Amino acid sequence: MSKKYVYLFSEGNANMRELLGGKGANLAEMTNIGMPVPQGFTISTEACTRYYEDGEKIAPEIEAEIFEYLAKMEALVGKKFGDKENPLLVSVRSGARASMPGMMDTILNLGINDDVAATLAAKSGNVRWAYDSYRRFIMMFSDVAMGYDRLKFEAIMDELKEKRGVATDAGLTAEDMQEMVERFKVLYKELAGVEFPTDPKVQLMAAVRAVFGSWMNERAIAYRRMNDIPSSWGTAVNVQMMVFGNMGDDCGTGVAFSRDPATGENKLYGEFLMNAQGEDVVAGIRTPQTIDQLHETNAAAYDQFAAVAKNLEKHYKDMQDMEFTIEQGKLYMLQTRNGKRTAQAALKVAVDMVNEGLCTKEEALLKIDPNSINALLHPRFDEAALKKAKPVATGLAASPGAGCGAVYFTAEDVKKHAKNGPTLLVRSFTSPEDIEGMAAAKGILTATGGRTSHAAVVARGMGACCVAGCGALRIHEDEKYLTIGDIRVNEGEVMSIDGNTGNVYVGAIPTVDATISGDFAVVMGWADSIRKLHVRTNADTPRDAANAVRLGAEGIGLTRTEHMFFDADRIPAMREMILSTDVEHRAAALAKLLPMQRGDFEGIFKAMEGRPVTIRLLDPPLHEFLPTADEDIKALADEMGLTFDYVKGTILSLHENNPMMGFRGCRLPVKYPEIAEMQTRAIIEAAINVKNECGYDIVPEIMIPLTCEFKELKYVSNIVKATAEAVKAEKSSDLKYLVGTMIEIPRAALTADEIAKEAEFFSFGTNDLTQMTFGFSRDDAGSFLPSYYEKQIFDNDPFERIDQVGVGKLVDMAVKLGRATRPDIHLGICGEHGGEPSSVDFCHRVGLDYVSCSPFRVPIARMAAAQAQIKNPRA
Repeated sequence: MSKKYVYLFSEGNANMRELLGGKGANLAEMTNIGMPVPQGFTISTEACTRYYEDGEKIAPEIEAEIFEYLAKMEALVGKKFGDKENPLLVSVRSGARASMPGMMDTILNLGINDDVAATLAAKSGNVRWAYDSYRRFIMMFSDVAMGYDRLKFEAIMDELKEKRGVATDAGLTAEDMQEMVERFKVLYKELAGVEFPTDPKVQLMAAVRAVFGSWMNERAIAYRRMNDIPSSWGTAVNVQMMVFGNMGDDCGTGVAFSRDPATGENKLYGEFLMNAQGEDVVAGIRTPQTIDQLHETNAAAYDQFAAVAKNLEKHYKDMQDMEFTIEQGKLYMLQTRNGKRTAQAALKVAVDMVNEGLCTKEEALLKIDPNSINALLHPRFDEAALKKAKPVATGLAASPGAGCGAVYFTAEDVKKHAKNGPTLLVRSFTSPEDIEGMAAAKGILTATGGRTSHAAVVARGMGACCVAGCGALRIHEDEKYLTIGDIRVNEGEVMSIDGNTGNVYVGAIPTVDATISGDFAVVMGWADSIRKLHVRTNADTPRDAANAVRLGAEGIGLTRTEHMFFDADRIPAMREMILSTDVEHRAAALAKLLPMQRGDFEGIFKAMEGRPVTIRLLDPPLHEFLPTADEDIKALADEMGLTFDYVKGTILSLHENNPMMGFRGCRLPVKYPEIAEMQTRAIIEAAINVKNECGYDIVPEIMIPLTCEFKELKYVSNIVKATAEAVKAEKSSDLKYLVGTMIEIPRAALTADEIAKEAEFFSFGTNDLTQMTFGFSRDDAGSFLPSYYEKQIFDNDPFERIDQVGVGKLVDMAVKLGRATRPDIHLGICGEHGGEPSSVDFCHRVGLDYVSCSPFRVPIARMAAAQAQIKNPRA
């Protein structure tokens, strides 16, 4: 039996998302539960992957199956493709299994040509609608299927609008639309060298190829990388009978949510335009009316839509994002999907839906994107400063939060300047091509569009603040400045935008830290009651430690002691230690550092109030602590009573071709045992002092970095234990402590059973483990990784998400080998992957005890750990 690639909507259901994509599965589900859905069929994601396997060609058997299902669709709707009597027009839309709003391509009104347009005009008596549909199709087909510059077509439309003295395309007449069609066809022939295609089947196959091709466009690749969506999934294509919102004043189109995606309030939220098609609302080219106003325009359609929204929310147990069209007073549903929302809204929706009995706590937690929580953890505008600030304009509050930064008018400029400080992207309206600039910006400000425009939807998904539809804003992109009334702001000058109110300010407004309370606290309480994986933090100061505890950290998984040596009052002693000519001088320099280290550790132990603390011994290459300029070297030599030549010679001798794989980590105490002795003494004395002073049951975890060999670890571990026991004896203390190591070299993972004979815990340093497994320097990989994304060699940055296939295999192996030798070994991760949700899920599945991440990622890791437990309860 040959493989099936095409499915009528009536043949699918919500559980077929992987095959039919999210849009196709939901259209099938809505069809099956009796919603007013125009008929159609879905070309599966497997057809897309086959398209790329076959060298970007649609196989003849798949094309034949598409036309077979087109005939079935014609029979269902009683219309025929290209027919002069009763023509069928269709939309062709993408539909990946994960929602990717605006990232891929859509073509509307496909199947129209001169004969069909004349038939539509004659049968409907609405010449303007027929030719408006025709000109839209030519423009979209030329742009999406052929890759021609849409602006060339828009220039013709703008010329006609100016000639007629109208502001929008709605003011153009039927004759204008007919003239535009003819001029568009002339332009198409100039660009393509051939006439515009009139055969609807030719149009259809070109559109299907275009949608498949859009899976690999730059904006889709960038979006997938940001959202951990594999390129291997492919996209489905949905071919659906057109219904028309642009046939007259009793027609319209809209996008709406079953709840407010900005606040989570339980009321319909959305926008619509009368006498328009969907692209007009989503693109933000025209500023629409609110969904509440639909009740005044067409009460029956509003009531029907409100009932549909309620039923869909109940059916999917989640807030819905819906697209609809009203054709001559009748409502049609074109799409539903779980709605993207702000973090604030996600938490309120979760709590409300559990309280309303619509879903369980576990179901509610799975609907929250852990990364979105990030938006609630960062500063908001200071209320006192905000009261004094005077807004210069107000737009629509499209995505909450505080955005402050230097203004730039292109995505490219925002991305470039974001490296130097916070930026704002200011545009008339955003398009999918702006995705990378939107991700880099602290906020997005647009002159047109509404709360469901591309800018608003994408900003909410990213957790960035957005103010849309700021009508007072005038952008002079060529001259690189904007005006609001008589106020001028040049590129690079600072503005502030408030995504909670829509207010726009010139200048910077101070911000304050966020707090975990209300719905946030309730949801995090659910997460903590469910998760099995503990969450620690990476913290080097008492302030960071205390902040992490406030955000829910259960301990410290990594304190980097080298960060304590760079202060102006400490670096001289550190340099003295490095440049010492013998053990006595080195010990004298370390004696100066001892009380400083001890004080640091006392502060951290107090902040953690008895929670576990893992402290890593000195790790980086010694040259990082030394000057490089001759004048600084001379000053250091004079200060230490050494010759310039000796100091410079020592610095040059410490220079390494590849210092990250050189004289660092446990190699330092192998050569200079006194370094480990000083640090161990500081740790144990601090722990004993704080235990005696505060009564905390402190069990410090001393971590030896960069181990690759059992005997190497044993040597350094013996130094640590001997020093610790000596301090305990001096202090008459029974303090318990652990000695373990970082697994960050592949050989350590491969020999973990041996290493576990000495190590009481492993902490996976996945930053270095990734570097050494791939052979990439994380500092330099940025110069070539974009080429890997572009050529689909990698879907994402292995330094952002743990490579589960390679690096993950080493982690899994080390876990199994370590536990085989030492069943009670304590296992965690302290690389930056510890706060990334898909990596947290992996850590849960391989059986780690904890993840450790930066303080602001702690709530993200807590949520991700709960979701991992719900999805993998027996891991």
